[in-house]
Amino acid sequence: MPSLEAYRRALDYSYAPGLFPCMEALTHRPDLVRRVLLHSKAEQSAATDRLLSLCQANGIRLETADRALARLSGKENVFAAAVFAKEQAALSPASNHLVLHETSDSGNLGTMLRTALGFGYTDIAVIRPAADPFDPRVIRASMGAIFSLRLTEYGGFDAYREAFVQHALYPFMLQGSATLDKACQSARFPHALIFGNEGSGLPERFAALGQAVRIPHGDAIDSLNLAIAAGIGMYAFSSIQL
Repeated sequence: MPSLEAYRRALDYSYAPGLFPCMEALTHRPDLVRRVLLHSKAEQSAATDRLLSLCQANGIRLETADRALARLSGKENVFAAAVFAKEQAALSPASNHLVLHETSDSGNLGTMLRTALGFGYTDIAVIRPAADPFDPRVIRASMGAIFSLRLTEYGGFDAYREAFVQHALYPFMLQGSATLDKACQSARFPHALIFGNEGSGLPERFAALGQAVRIPHGDAIDSLNLAIAAGIGMYAFSSIQL
């Protein structure tokens, strides 16, 4: 087998570090998994038994690789990792979308992917420049949720919009905005919830592209964390579909 490199964006593969993300890859996208690395100190448990069973069932190579795990993860407490082929999946034109515009923090991106799966937003558009959605830090922060999502990166928002002209747009921002509850009352489907960069938010032009939305909060803070705001927005919009 070829030697494994430290992750960089140009590679055609990445790593799902951690027992649970590794299991998610094997459960939902075994076709992408090239091999699985296991630490010699991994405790025998129902989870490791399941991991072994999934590898055997799918004909996936399992190897003990203590040094590789430490080198690739930068940590001593990562006991498993899946090596998987990176693949972007076309978004469904009939589904609601989560659009992440120039998200820069890997932890925020991973957290939003996991939250999106929880609230049924399984189609994700990542607008570059942005954190790499296949970075192992994002995979781990998502707890492997990325393997249950359709995700596509776009070079700019206009490219996304050209592909999905039928989606009602709900950019989360202050300019020209309605409160979250008001926006939900008149929500249209399919729609796209759009969230901007952690520091700069969305450009002002987004206020004219759809119904801008704001999440009211107390004056003691100036803004909500991006991942928290996205979670609140997705929960509110998903609730009206129940």
